[in-house]
Amino acid sequence: MGFELPELDRKQTQKAVEAALEKYRIYKYLTFERESSTTSHIDDVGGGRSNLPGDQTGSIAVHNVSEQERIRKYCERIERSVRRLPKMERFLIEERYLKEDAEYITDINVYCFKFQPPISAMTYSKLRWKAFYKLALNLNIAVTKS
Repeated sequence: MGFELPELDRKQTQKAVEAALEKYRIYKYLTFERESSTTSHIDDVGGGRSNLPGDQTGSIAVHNVSEQERIRKYCERIERSVRRLPKMERFLIEERYLKEDAEYITDINVYCFKFQPPISAMTYSKLRWKAFYKLALNLNIAVTKS
């Protein structure tokens, strides 16, 4: 009885991992806060919800804190998964997908200029797929072949 690694759909898994890493970049470099309105609401129809008791500021503060905590946990999960990768795979993911300007960096820039000594495009593709495979399984976003 042995454990077999699942066979993944490369394109769909790559899309899922890239989407998760893009979400990480957005969460990492943007802040999210909901603000309260300072004007009252008047209901013209009557019998509406304008007289409901509630603490708008309190509920917004709770939402902001819980949303920030959710974002922080997501970012930590991605960072922890990337840290578990072997050195070269981690370097590739960090340089190509986790940097602030990652949207403007191409694969050729990474494998020609970031790696010392430079690596071939084929080696880069193999490294990237290995990293994506491990990240997809670790983040539970792997898309298996049907």
